[in-house]
Amino acid sequence: MSGNEINFVNEAFDTNWIAPLGPNVDGFEHDLAEYVNINSVAALSSGTAAIHLALILLGVKHDDEVLAQSFTFSATVNPITYVGAKPIFIDSEPDTWNMSPELLEKAINDRISKGKKPKAIIIVHLYGMPAKMDEIISISKKYDIPIIEDAAEALGSTYHNKKLGSFGEFGVLSFNGNKIITTSGGGALVSNNAEYIEKARFLATQARDKAPHYQHSHIGYNYRMSNVLAGIGRGQMQVIDKRVAQRRANHQFYKDNLEQIPGVSVFTEAEGSFSNYWLTTILIDPNKTKGITTEDVRLSLEKENIETRPLWKPMHIQPIFKEYPAYCNGVSEELFKIGLCLPSGSNMTDDDRNRVLEAILNVF
Repeated sequence: MSGNEINFVNEAFDTNWIAPLGPNVDGFEHDLAEYVNINSVAALSSGTAAIHLALILLGVKHDDEVLAQSFTFSATVNPITYVGAKPIFIDSEPDTWNMSPELLEKAINDRISKGKKPKAIIIVHLYGMPAKMDEIISISKKYDIPIIEDAAEALGSTYHNKKLGSFGEFGVLSFNGNKIITTSGGGALVSNNAEYIEKARFLATQARDKAPHYQHSHIGYNYRMSNVLAGIGRGQMQVIDKRVAQRRANHQFYKDNLEQIPGVSVFTEAEGSFSNYWLTTILIDPNKTKGITTEDVRLSLEKENIETRPLWKPMHIQPIFKEYPAYCNGVSEELFKIGLCLPSGSNMTDDDRNRVLEAILNVF
């Protein structure tokens, strides 16, 4: 927290705006729209809710197919099942670890040949790293399949100087407690289509029709963000650039100090990309480290009360999703095998970073 958040929260209490509407919700949506450089924003209860609403607004229904990045957190994919559709998993390319354009086009052609043109593409900017959007957008336009851009981990990142979240038909943001800014729990759906966002707000407030009584012509959801939590978000928006700078400083520290170790590489942005480095991640090649693995490092640091985590386990090998079609090249499975997320909080001090570094160096 920056310290400014409490002023907006107190304002919500002082004015008795506690419900999921009010000045802070309006202000937070305005701040986000300005920051992402996009027309319209709906502040919601989670990023998962945003993906769910995006799928509904794109008309995705039971038995439809949605192309989704496999290398991600399950929240990207779960909403596909909420609408009764089928996820079709696309593996990663090695440069950004995000959806492979080559496999994406291969999957589209294969699904069309089977008589099932996909209804949407959900791409993810993993760990704040921009995907290859030029190529993915070109494929999207070629086959007329809209993009839902999961930028939950990527607020503050850019691709060719354009903010992530602003490329697709919809952008999805998350303000969960572990994200680069937080509202405790929350998310947002963003779009340059103001009509879509107006419909999203309607559906997110139980789809109540305009009438003096309670009348409903659509299935609705309780997905709106509260005015109290939006107040936290407004305070967080005042320091987002500082938070991005802090995360990038963490990454630079690790890169400067860990790449001296043979077999260890720090995941770094490609030319034209600017990452918020939400998490700093490393790869450990046991063939070059005399057999030392990511698990050896993880367990050793755990003994020092330092938490690290493996990279996301790909969706196509998750028990709940393994029966769905997947177009794979082995990249995400290999990354899962040799990758590790390091402590990357915005509040890390020099002492914190040096403690983590010392613990890692001790393993080697």
